[in-house]
Amino acid sequence: MDTTVADTLIGTTIDGRYRITGRVARGGMATVYTATDQRLERTVALKIIHPSQATNVHFVDRFTDEAKTIARLTHPNVVAVYDQGRHLGLPYLVMEYVQGSTLRDLLTQRRRLNPVEACAIGEQMLSAIAAAHRAGLVHRDVKPENVLVAEAPSGGKANLVDAVVKVADFGLARAVEASSVDESGQLMATVAYVAPELVTDGHADARTDVYSAGIVLYEMLTGRVPFDGDDPVAVAWQHVDNDVPPPSQTVKGSPQALDALVARATRRDPGARPTDAGAMLAEVQTVRDQLGAASVETALLRQVPGSRHAAADATAMVPAVSAAVADRPSWARLPEQSRNAQTYRRGDPELRSSTGPDRRRILLSAAVAVMVLVVIGSTWWVTLGRYTDAPSMVNMTKDQAELYARQHNFELFYADGAYSENVPKDTVVSQSPAAQEKIVKGGTITLTLSLGKERFEVPDLTGLELAAAKTELAQANLKYKEGTGQYSDTVPEGAVLSTNPAKGTELKRGDTVTVVTSKGRAPISVPNLVGKNVNVARNELQQLGLTAVERYKDSDKPADEVIAQSPKAGTGAANDAEVTLDVSKGPPLITIPDVNNQQCQQAQGTLQQQGLQVQITGFNPQGFVRGMNPPANTQVPPQSQVILQCF
Repeated sequence: MDTTVADTLIGTTIDGRYRITGRVARGGMATVYTATDQRLERTVALKIIHPSQATNVHFVDRFTDEAKTIARLTHPNVVAVYDQGRHLGLPYLVMEYVQGSTLRDLLTQRRRLNPVEACAIGEQMLSAIAAAHRAGLVHRDVKPENVLVAEAPSGGKANLVDAVVKVADFGLARAVEASSVDESGQLMATVAYVAPELVTDGHADARTDVYSAGIVLYEMLTGRVPFDGDDPVAVAWQHVDNDVPPPSQTVKGSPQALDALVARATRRDPGARPTDAGAMLAEVQTVRDQLGAASVETALLRQVPGSRHAAADATAMVPAVSAAVADRPSWARLPEQSRNAQTYRRGDPELRSSTGPDRRRILLSAAVAVMVLVVIGSTWWVTLGRYTDAPSMVNMTKDQAELYARQHNFELFYADGAYSENVPKDTVVSQSPAAQEKIVKGGTITLTLSLGKERFEVPDLTGLELAAAKTELAQANLKYKEGTGQYSDTVPEGAVLSTNPAKGTELKRGDTVTVVTSKGRAPISVPNLVGKNVNVARNELQQLGLTAVERYKDSDKPADEVIAQSPKAGTGAANDAEVTLDVSKGPPLITIPDVNNQQCQQAQGTLQQQGLQVQITGFNPQGFVRGMNPPANTQVPPQSQVILQCF
């Protein structure tokens, strides 16, 4: 564990759940810590992105989306993602903690691995990458540092054939896809394992991972990478300009089958490689089986006829058949293999006692033939015969999955449920092994059922003290954010006035609720201004340190009289607060009708009916109207006086 430099995160509890206990490693984009999940009481690995990457919005968004995808990628050779979140603005992942070491550590200790060990680790590595390829993901950074080797179930770190291998760092697969170079101009993928097409045009697909896996296989077999140097860019271009040499060129006696496998996986033309990790996995399994069969046949043929105990020695070679298959992980072995070997060792008494040369040759030849058939049969049974394709059960309901399992003789095991935004409750969201992966006939399929959408209601915090409000939000799995305080005539100072979103709103885990607290009653009391002239009201508000906002409205009240106000009189207000005044525009105006040339008494009646006052002047009040003041069609307030000139 790297503790040579003080790390302020060690000892910190993130999101009230993950207590960081130590630092495992620091990479170019993130630092990995060990942490204790205090809710489930288990050790996890916590990867937190460096601050320099957190400013790249595109990187963070892709990183978050990829984490959600990988969390649904359930596979025994993939480091599981349990949770994600942010700490001080930095995205982090909570992952499965693998007790063991990286493939890089193993190669540093042992330099290189034997062919069977290299194939055993390669199979599980490719199995994990194949699962990602089926999900539409490209790893882009396959290298020994991202391959974790757990201790073998049978005990001991040296037993690599039975060790459990897990591939990590899928969480960065699409996040780095947006750019093939970093800020310093260096390739994001590790140059020792980078595929030619990633160097030339930045394009990556499943065949890019196949190339990198081929380089890792080459390094396991030889203890070195094919291209190396001080200049990363120059090393990267060597992948473009040169073919990867065969492992046997470095390690004499390396099997030709492995030379061919490495050559095919590392073709510079992507179209000449296996189409994806699943196709390469099948080729590795074939080569590994060939290596096991070849070792048995070689051991048998070395028993030269003529020895008194040649037949017995040939019989003694039978355990090699089991040994060849036993190179498989323990879960891939069959009990029948050991029973067959024991039966053959008991054998025919005549075989053990015969000393005739001719008979020995015949029996030895028969033994060789039988052994070859056993190897071929065992290989077929281990690789194909006992397996079938796992069915696709994702999106089945629980009842449908159980019915299907009964009809097709599968066992079901239910993992802890997972919340889903898209998949209904009690519907399968993931399975292991995945659809179309190999599974022993009648074997067990692990299903993860949807728990539905995870939602938490915003609690009613109104009137609570701030500390109590924070506790309520934490218990509701929501985050607290302090809002701007507001004055209130009803809620005491320091207590919660309101929340945003409002109480009862359903939110996702970790969503933020803004809490607004009361600042108490505002210091200025708003006066009663209704009925006052707007000028008087405006001056009164200015003297109190308040601002008038005037809105003129039609009213029967006299013009410029305040007819309403907001806030109401007696309400507390802060300095410079606005008080809205509704001001009367006065009664509506009257248009003076045209009464010129009408008989004066008739014209007077017409104007009075319109709510106007009339004054008659002139020499003949009984005459006709020869003039008006104000003139006809003039708009005037009600009860305005109109002078008629009558002659």
